Amino acid sequence: MPVREYVLSVVTRGLRAFLNLEVGLTRDGAASGHQVAGQDGELERLRRLLAARDRELAELREIKSGAGTGGPRPENTVWIFGDGRTGSTWLMRMVEELEGQTLWREPMVGLLFGYLYYLWADEKRHETKHFILGRYRESWLKSMRSFVLEEARTRFPDFEEDEYLVVKEPNGSIGAPLLMEALPESRMILLVRDPRDVVASSMDAHREGSWHYKRRNLQESLADEEPDAFVRRRAYKYLWYVGNSKRAYDVHQGPKVLIRYEDLRADTLSTMRRIYSSLGIEVHEQELTRAVEKHSWENVPEEEKGEGKFYRKAQPGGWREDLAPEQVDMVEQITAPLLKEFYSYGGDSESLSKRLASSRGWMRMLYGP
Repeated sequence: MPVREYVLSVVTRGLRAFLNLEVGLTRDGAASGHQVAGQDGELERLRRLLAARDRELAELREIKSGAGTGGPRPENTVWIFGDGRTGSTWLMRMVEELEGQTLWREPMVGLLFGYLYYLWADEKRHETKHFILGRYRESWLKSMRSFVLEEARTRFPDFEEDEYLVVKEPNGSIGAPLLMEALPESRMILLVRDPRDVVASSMDAHREGSWHYKRRNLQESLADEEPDAFVRRRAYKYLWYVGNSKRAYDVHQGPKVLIRYEDLRADTLSTMRRIYSSLGIEVHEQELTRAVEKHSWENVPEEEKGEGKFYRKAQPGGWREDLAPEQVDMVEQITAPLLKEFYSYGGDSESLSKRLASSRGWMRMLYGP
């Protein structure tokens, strides 16, 4: 019985994939018509399989090389992770002033995948073949990578080869570990702020009549009606978003930098220099200086600052005036592992991984459908 062997080998920057299909074809004239028809059907099925693998490998080659229809490449992508109200908008506006920097504002792709995976993928779902982010991790990470890159190319088709795409993703930071695993060549900024100040700022933003209340056209305010419940909810969000960002940061092997809002506020220019030096991105000193001066707190018009406005205080430690003692205790207890990590908090606490595991039920209850 003769054998036809189909061998496909694709090598792209260390990526190697092989497909070997052996198809036996009976040429014996004694074979029945039923046998021949069956063999023809099997051959056609294998041909379709080969064509599908060919398409898949072409997609992998495109993703690995960062080529295709143009657009951003993984190694020229910078992610800003952390949480909302940490100064990410301020940082973004300074970055936007620099030549060769393009902003992708809040795609929320981290929320898309991270919410489902971290809050709803329990041990049983992780093992099943049916759950979309279950057993076949390598496969769905590849799909995630392809999705992000293709969407970036669609939105930024004229992206130059030496440009950088800076992705402002604080509110998608729950998915940071997945995104950095899918795109390990990327660069990463972890931007943190004292969680007590983050909660205080968020509470002000959600009160009736505030900038966020108006922007979202809200009809009621948990911050006004049940402030303690709001504080608890917001502290857990910080724990998960900054906690998962820290997880991603710890294992990421590419260029990365950890920035505290307090340091950015105290010495903005030096901190911006450290960001770009750590990420290995060249910037012109004059451009950087102009960007810092243009977006300094002092240059924000006075009528745009204050309670209920987007630019509120920019005052580290302002939580002492904004939160009740019992609310401060609540935030400190929930976010203790991160306070200890970033702000030398002296209280006893679980490890970050244990705290995240023990709080999954709270997050499901607070943010679940």
